[in-house]
Amino acid sequence: MTTPHLEPAGPGLLLHLAGPLQSWGTHSRFNERDTARFPTRSGIVGLLAACLGRRRGEPVDDLARLSLTTRTDRPGVLLRDLHTVGGGLPAKGTVTTAEGKKRPPDKATLLSHRYYLADAVFTAAVTGEDTALLEECAQALRAPVWPPYLGRRSCPPAGPLLIGLLEDPLRHLVRLPLALPAPAGHRTARAAGAPGGSVPVDFHSDAPLDRLPLPEPAPQGPAQRPGALVDGGTPVGEVNDDPLDLSPRRRTYRARPLYRRTVDLPATQCAGLGVDYLTALHAHLAPQTARESTAT
Repeated sequence: MTTPHLEPAGPGLLLHLAGPLQSWGTHSRFNERDTARFPTRSGIVGLLAACLGRRRGEPVDDLARLSLTTRTDRPGVLLRDLHTVGGGLPAKGTVTTAEGKKRPPDKATLLSHRYYLADAVFTAAVTGEDTALLEECAQALRAPVWPPYLGRRSCPPAGPLLIGLLEDPLRHLVRLPLALPAPAGHRTARAAGAPGGSVPVDFHSDAPLDRLPLPEPAPQGPAQRPGALVDGGTPVGEVNDDPLDLSPRRRTYRARPLYRRTVDLPATQCAGLGVDYLTALHAHLAPQTARESTAT
């Protein structure tokens, strides 16, 4: 694929991806269902397609041209769910093999391992040059045709997904409140009236992150130590999650470069959870909303 570039200008979608469980598979096969540690392009394209009401097998070329950058507010905990299939059934009810035969009773039980991220939270920026498509997606996220889910159908979101369709979305992505309780050291320092330090936050993208619009001056902290992922201009690997066809029987993906950058953000951005986070998010977005209202 052609590597996109992060451009600060133009509108983009900001999404709040939170739920009890999330699962963003990249190489799931048969009995092993993995999850990446961050939302994947195929997962977000599928989520948008569901909200738009596109049936499986309909083209997603336009959605696949959008760029995805995610911020890990809370990485969550990796959870493995063990399933058994076919055990305790009569011979005719056991799982059918590739040869079309039934498995013998002593080999009837199959084990399936499914991995999830528990209590994770991500903020995602979806950007592109097609403003009309972004507006259509924003409306669909407000009133989805089919229920969206966080990677798998068993992973519903905890609340509304759309933060907004905003100008300069990457700037907001860096500055939006973090759905994360403040570190104990920050709370102690704030109570004493001293600076509260910073927290390391991971960003992942399909485009180089060396142009990520960071605050000036950038906070100083552990992520600035030698060997840390600071620049983000060089891929750290590849992910096979760029969708070509989402048809159930013809699912096809291609590899794309993965960019990662660790940035120290001010601990003052840690807004906590629940109502505290929503209050901070509203306070951050209120000036933007006021400017848009004045412009119209």
